[in-house]
Amino acid sequence: MTGTTEADLLVWREGVAGRLRLNRPQALNALTHDMALGIEKALLEWRDDDAVEIVIVDASGDKAFCAGGDIQHLYALGKAGDCDPARRFWAEEYRLNALIANYPKPYVAIMDGITMGGGVGIAAHGSHRIVTERTMLAMPEVSIGFLPDVGGTWLLSHAPGKTGYYLGMTGARMDAADAIFAGFADSYIESGKLDAFTSRLAEGADTDAAVAEFASEPPASKLAAARTEIDDAFGGGSPLTIAARLAVMAEAGSEWAASALKGLRRAAPLSAASTFEALRRAEGFTSIEQCLALEYRFSHRVLEGHDFLEGVRAAVIDKDRNPQWKPKRLEDITPDMVETMLGPLGDAEWTPQ
Repeated sequence: MTGTTEADLLVWREGVAGRLRLNRPQALNALTHDMALGIEKALLEWRDDDAVEIVIVDASGDKAFCAGGDIQHLYALGKAGDCDPARRFWAEEYRLNALIANYPKPYVAIMDGITMGGGVGIAAHGSHRIVTERTMLAMPEVSIGFLPDVGGTWLLSHAPGKTGYYLGMTGARMDAADAIFAGFADSYIESGKLDAFTSRLAEGADTDAAVAEFASEPPASKLAAARTEIDDAFGGGSPLTIAARLAVMAEAGSEWAASALKGLRRAAPLSAASTFEALRRAEGFTSIEQCLALEYRFSHRVLEGHDFLEGVRAAVIDKDRNPQWKPKRLEDITPDMVETMLGPLGDAEWTPQ
């Protein structure tokens, strides 16, 4: 076993495997700019190294794979009016997401624990995506005035039926079975078997055969069970028609609809409406790069607005859980507001290079 150690990202070689380990357990392995660049550097080196047959990505600690990007740092930049470093982070993080999605070697991501936002971006685009009994996965960006990024709109737009609209517009959480049903993961392996699983991969075992050997059936998916209600409610032609349908279903006694409506109303209205439109467009896209470019339009502009800074303040700075959105209601959102966030950026458009 050989390798070099950086404080927040461990990079080493083990047998035929290139190993990457997120190493900020005290921060739920939140992804920093330097960590994203370190992952990219290793992947580019290993891509052309015949001695590396497979890449394995996991994380330190037993609570989280990666709880997302380092939003406290992004908040500090935004409060200081310094948008350029945040924009570079997003642009280069999205470049990494595209690299992972197109990686020519097996890329095994082990989402053991909390996996949200940026963590989804470095895991769910891989070729082999593992979840465990400890997995809690979500794209909760609307709850902090953002929208699902890191290729999240690509994943959500390919989820069964209208499941992606539900997950993206409410930030609903998924367990392992739900993540597999929604297309964010492939296989369920109990956490106690992970060390033996990764050792087998490093010894050179066939990736699919190793997964088959260690995987088992997850419990039933609650998301799958709610599919009929999800398609009914989120099949509406606008966020407002979705909200209205959820209200009717909740009034009729649906606990799922009542919970979904609460999630939708708790989200930043502009984020929920922008997510709806982004997913509508993503359904017609043919590559993850198109989704990343659309997401970057939103992220490029978000620090200049109100909701993201307010959402992070309420969630992780003051922790009062009481964000004051502008506009306050879905009913106040106009198509022009959404287009302002998702419209072309001219020379600032994102590209994968």
